[in-house]
Amino acid sequence: MLLSRLSRAAAALRRGLATSAQSNAKVAVLGASGGIGQPLSLLLKNSPLVSHLNLYDIAHTPGVAADLSHIETRAEVKGFIGPEQLPECLKGCEVVVIPAGVPRKPGMTRDDLFNTNATIVANLTAACAKHSPEAMICIISNPVNSTIPITSEVFKKHGVYNPNRIFGVTTLDIVRANTFVAELKGLDPARVNVPVVGGHAGKTIIPLISQCTPKVEFPQDQLETLTGRIQEAGTEVVKAKAGAGSATLSMAYAGARFVFSVLDAMNGKEGVIECSFVRSEETECPYFSTPLLLGKNGIEKNLGIGKISPYEEKMITEAMSELKASIKKGEEFVKSMK
Repeated sequence: MLLSRLSRAAAALRRGLATSAQSNAKVAVLGASGGIGQPLSLLLKNSPLVSHLNLYDIAHTPGVAADLSHIETRAEVKGFIGPEQLPECLKGCEVVVIPAGVPRKPGMTRDDLFNTNATIVANLTAACAKHSPEAMICIISNPVNSTIPITSEVFKKHGVYNPNRIFGVTTLDIVRANTFVAELKGLDPARVNVPVVGGHAGKTIIPLISQCTPKVEFPQDQLETLTGRIQEAGTEVVKAKAGAGSATLSMAYAGARFVFSVLDAMNGKEGVIECSFVRSEETECPYFSTPLLLGKNGIEKNLGIGKISPYEEKMITEAMSELKASIKKGEEFVKSMK
């Protein structure tokens, strides 16, 4: 039942782009001029779930906003540029999506982005804590395994922390798993659902192929190759782009899918399930991605890991030390900030 519900999550993007569902959500994109920010803003502008779209960045946002504002959909688009305009951008927003930061280059791990992106995320989330403390915060900026603990610690510092409203967007891992499984089995990817748990980097990305709907089976060697491809799919794109960036278009799609699910749930739709990297008590790790039942106030229920195979169990065990280290790194970063 959980997975049949989960399978509806993939339809969130299509619902978000359909004309039947409508809401009056005010959404902000922080980092809206970048490689992820622009296509993500385009998808959000295209959705009847969004009535107001505020775009923020340190450059080019007036142009991006002017361009998007000509599209014949109802979302009212405004551009904000520079830190002095950030408070106004965030005022009254129900959802804030943060793809800001620098992308990976060939040879870089997500962790190599830490120093630059940690500061960017800490500053942006501090503004969120001050000016939109009740908003759903969706973090795309890598390394997610550290930027979510950073966001949590920043919100704690400001006395407005609510773990049910802070999400690490890992949706691209699920989207990739669905696509790769569908390719191997000759299925329609829109009808495939693979929960992905753990974190959002390398071996911390743990696809639960045993829980896939429809049920699929692979010989162990093929399963290991498939798992490795899902874990390293981001690097596949970084290499293919040969220095011109990382996964931006597929990430924008996945980010939009997640935001539409959050908005659907806020609008009272029942049975909305997405995986996300959040504060968790499901494992010994203080943050962990699992399927979540979303509701009007964010996380309604953590659905946990569920029944898994010995191979998946082994992967979770092996991911723990890296995951804990990335989490600690994020927490320590905020503690050391002036």
